[in-house]
Amino acid sequence: MEPAGIIAPVTQAVADNARVAVIAFLLLLFVFGLYHLLYQPLITSSLANIPGPKLFAVTKWRLALEDWRGTRTTCLRDLHAQYGPAVRVGPAEVSFASLEALRTIYGAGSGYERTTFYRMFDVYGRQNLFTFGPARQHADRKKALAHAYSKTTVLHPDALATPLIRRNVQNYLALIEAQRNEDGGNTRGHEIFHSLHWFSLDSITGFLYGDKFGGTHSLQESHPCRDRDRRLLDDILDPARRHLSWFAVHLPAYTKWLYTRTGPAERAVEALGMFPMSKPATYTAIRAHALTAWKMFEAHVFAGRETKFSAAEDDPSTSLSIMGRLYQHNMSAQTRANDGKAGKPLMDGLDMASELADHLLAGIDTTSDAAMFAIWALSRPEHARYQTRLVEEVASMSAVNGEIDEQGNPTADASDKLPFLAAVLKETLRLYAPLPATEPRVHTGGKETVIDGWRIPAGTVVGMDPYTIHRNPEIFRDPLAFRPDRWLAGAGPETEEEQATMRRWFWAFSSGGRMCIGMQ
Repeated sequence: MEPAGIIAPVTQAVADNARVAVIAFLLLLFVFGLYHLLYQPLITSSLANIPGPKLFAVTKWRLALEDWRGTRTTCLRDLHAQYGPAVRVGPAEVSFASLEALRTIYGAGSGYERTTFYRMFDVYGRQNLFTFGPARQHADRKKALAHAYSKTTVLHPDALATPLIRRNVQNYLALIEAQRNEDGGNTRGHEIFHSLHWFSLDSITGFLYGDKFGGTHSLQESHPCRDRDRRLLDDILDPARRHLSWFAVHLPAYTKWLYTRTGPAERAVEALGMFPMSKPATYTAIRAHALTAWKMFEAHVFAGRETKFSAAEDDPSTSLSIMGRLYQHNMSAQTRANDGKAGKPLMDGLDMASELADHLLAGIDTTSDAAMFAIWALSRPEHARYQTRLVEEVASMSAVNGEIDEQGNPTADASDKLPFLAAVLKETLRLYAPLPATEPRVHTGGKETVIDGWRIPAGTVVGMDPYTIHRNPEIFRDPLAFRPDRWLAGAGPETEEEQATMRRWFWAFSSGGRMCIGMQ
């Protein structure tokens, strides 16, 4: 037989075998995918019996799509309305909406701790109060700050907050009056989204850093630093920020790679339109400002040690700012830990800078958004009676009793005692919580747990969100209505028992050991 006659059948056999191998591999791959993507999550998983849409159960990207659309919170609310207080929203994620679940997940000593999701809020590569996972680390850091944020401290007449609030309120009113005068005294709309951000920026920087080492003056029309300070908010107010947040949450490694490109690689990424948000990215300016503020403070303290401060008021480490208090606590704790001898600080400079920067980031949008929604809700024609009632309550305050300051505005301490104002703020936070999304947690014990009767395997992400629980019609009558009187005894149809239940369900500041430190 000719060699060619032998080779042809052999070649054909090899080709046939190769096709069989490829088909077998593809079949194996299909079966493997079928098992892991469908059979395992829908049939054998311990979460399989928890209700919820099947597509959410098989892939995390279904909920990520709602994030991209900006509809995550409304989606979760609708899912709970359809499926009940426990809904499976991912292959290893469950959303809850019951009081029992809230106590189990967020109660003190629950064993549920923050997930790695929070690490996106690390600053300068250092963790802080907001990003710590382990409860012990969080508790240790909180000890250094809790007193400075207590209601007693915030409202104390000799504390930093009281004159700061008074000054910023006066500056804000002057800003509005100046705009009215520019328009010939005619009444016209004032755009509050930006101006309330300026108000919150000046308030939180003054509270954290004091006026000398990082306080801003964006409300003061005549201040030379006004425009510079306002520009600190440019990247925060950029609408593209939402897209960057999505990438940072769902594709963290890819996002980090993108934004660490330099030189030709950076130019290529930019030319291809790959940046979710053009540089500078969100908080770039704020973080730079915060670091500069810390370095100025640190340099001044160091110089003071060398020259011995001529007067106590020259020493920034004894100031009433959060920065001064944190520094004092750190040095005091260092001394105690070393039996009165000098030793390694509990926190180094970058740790403290990270902590302060995180508070700065947290104090801008939250404050301005809450104030904006309160003003917007009161301005609605159907809520005119609430605006009238609030005006009457404020007008009843007396300068004789020290309730009005020298500019004719209510003092912070007196404002804290106004019942209808408190009800307006509480109702605003119920309907328009500044942080309405899920607060994810994971149990660190490495074992199965039970939440509201449901078995939750180790490693499952669980969480709740204020948007959903604040709209529960079984707890809040007419839940979508803005009705401040629901919080006042005898002012609405709610009974005392219903109001007590509402208070237990109010969750604008989270709860347990992780409750918002800045709620006062």
